[in-house]
Amino acid sequence: MSPDLRPLLTSKKLTFPGFLARLTSMVNRGGNMRTAWKLQDAKARFSQIVEDALKIGPQYVTRRGKKAVVVISTDEFEKLVSQKPSFKEFLLNCPKIDNDFEFERQKDYSRHIEF
Repeated sequence: MSPDLRPLLTSKKLTFPGFLARLTSMVNRGGNMRTAWKLQDAKARFSQIVEDALKIGPQYVTRRGKKAVVVISTDEFEKLVSQKPSFKEFLLNCPKIDNDFEFERQKDYSRHIEF
């Protein structure tokens, strides 16, 4: 049995919503592998969150029940960042215009303003 679940299951004050919330925050593969953390728990167990991010994958931290931040490994972060070309590379990879392409300017007449 998982060490995280033992106090909950042996407690005489077992409430279904609390039990369900605890179970849904855990991944079923190995008992104590979580992917979502309450902010308060994340502060107390930050080293485990970092370890899980390295071994399991992204770790979500929630604030007031909504996802707030994600802790990911540097390898995953580099993959996300490296996929975007620099602005210079983006401009150089834009479609090229032929030399014989002619621009047709719109004839826009200026307004007459009296001073």
